Amino acid sequence: MLRERLQYLVNRYFNGTCTEDEQKELARWIDSARNDDTLKELLEEAWSGYKPDVAMPGEMSERILSAVFEEERPKTRPLHRLQRWWPAAAAAVVLLLAGAAYLFRGAGEGNPVAEQPRYRNEVPAGGNKAVLTLGDGTVITLDSAANGILAQQGNVQVVKTAKGQLSYQGNGAFGNANALNTMRTPRGGEYRLTLPDGTRVWLNAASSITFPVAFADHERAVKISGEVYFEVAPNKARPFRVTTGNTTVEVLGTHFNINAYEGEAAIKTTLLEGAVKVNTAYERTVLEPGQQARVTGSGKMSVADDVDLDEVMAWKNGYFQFNDADMPSVMRQLENWYDITVTYEGGWVPDRSFGGGMQRSLPLSKVLKILEENNVKFKIEGRNITVLK
Repeated sequence: MLRERLQYLVNRYFNGTCTEDEQKELARWIDSARNDDTLKELLEEAWSGYKPDVAMPGEMSERILSAVFEEERPKTRPLHRLQRWWPAAAAAVVLLLAGAAYLFRGAGEGNPVAEQPRYRNEVPAGGNKAVLTLGDGTVITLDSAANGILAQQGNVQVVKTAKGQLSYQGNGAFGNANALNTMRTPRGGEYRLTLPDGTRVWLNAASSITFPVAFADHERAVKISGEVYFEVAPNKARPFRVTTGNTTVEVLGTHFNINAYEGEAAIKTTLLEGAVKVNTAYERTVLEPGQQARVTGSGKMSVADDVDLDEVMAWKNGYFQFNDADMPSVMRQLENWYDITVTYEGGWVPDRSFGGGMQRSLPLSKVLKILEENNVKFKIEGRNITVLK
């Protein structure tokens, strides 16, 4: 999805249809690419895949682009003809190839955001962190455990792979359900897991999943908290059921995301592929791809069709994505990922909305400076963040 997002932003920018928020987002990706070969590659591919709506005849645009590409590209690389927006396109290519770092001016601000003494320390981004509790009470800290077999449970081996993921391997995936295992990620952590049936699971920060080492003969049942994404292994004979709070999601084989953090207004189940049934004590519905079921604390359910899937799946793909998000919802995401505590000076919550995306690998100070482009200020003291008046 990151590849598609970059292609979308580059096309929008070159075609002159980019919003201000999208321009800021593209600038941040470009800035990040300076020390990220993978991202640099994606940006190059996005440029290569650029398709203008209207080609601009004449040689002026090619002369400019030739000068831009002179030192960076092989002499045989074909040049794209640009449309009437060629000045913006040429500037964008300079940024793409040089990785120039800059910040857009905030609304109503006369100067770029600069270093401030309010930032007294650096808080690093989260990473692969989780704790596994076995059925016998054994606790394994996964981020510090060595790769290889961590435990043997019946016919199933619990293995930490070289990629820092957990996998349940063996021929005991089904039978009599035995003692439950629980994986928990702390704030500032995320982790991947492959269940005994082959289902792949991604846990966001401050989340958990409880599951048996061997699923029952008639169903595959797990419980979660926080935010979890599933790619369920197909098995028509054994439905896969996820329970969280007052909501149960039933599938046979599909891809979906559940956001069930405490403090959110609703439990959100978003379907990316296949079909799922969402049940409460009072209602049930079947989702189609692209739909999202929202269940409130009282059990009331609604279904949304206009879901931004990039925003929903941004955490799994390694970035934040905000689509007209308010201040509290943005700060809740930062609290979970950076393991920080956020307070509002004088209890005043700024009436701001945020759009665009940024990498989750950025240190906290850079993220806050990006948010400050929207006329809001922060102070960092240890892991305590204050939103200033």
